[in-house]
Amino acid sequence: MRAKDVMNTNIITINASAKIYELTKLLTEQKINSVPVCNEAGQVIGVVGVSELINLKKKLLVRDIMNRDLPWVDADTPVDEIIPYLEDARLKRLPVFEDGCLVGIISRADILKAMGDNRSPPTN
Repeated sequence: MRAKDVMNTNIITINASAKIYELTKLLTEQKINSVPVCNEAGQVIGVVGVSELINLKKKLLVRDIMNRDLPWVDADTPVDEIIPYLEDARLKRLPVFEDGCLVGIISRADILKAMGDNRSPPTN
């Protein structure tokens, strides 16, 4: 089983120049805790979420608080190689790229769902 087999292709992103209130509204309405951040060209340049909002100190734009150290996986990465990333308490989901383009998001919940759907469980 690979990332592309279980990833969510309904990709929600935010622009780096978005206001903080727009980020808060997006996270709340979508019931998610982080999103990839894109530049004007649509390239992913970071990730931002609840943990950055909690540490907010008078910043006005998403680019001011986003995490630029962006872990990601390739669409063909085996799920059992993704699990160690998601065991990190900070990470709940990872962007999935194919040929340099964002094609999905894989989360802990996606992996659990795949296991519950009787797909091949990841091996450890």
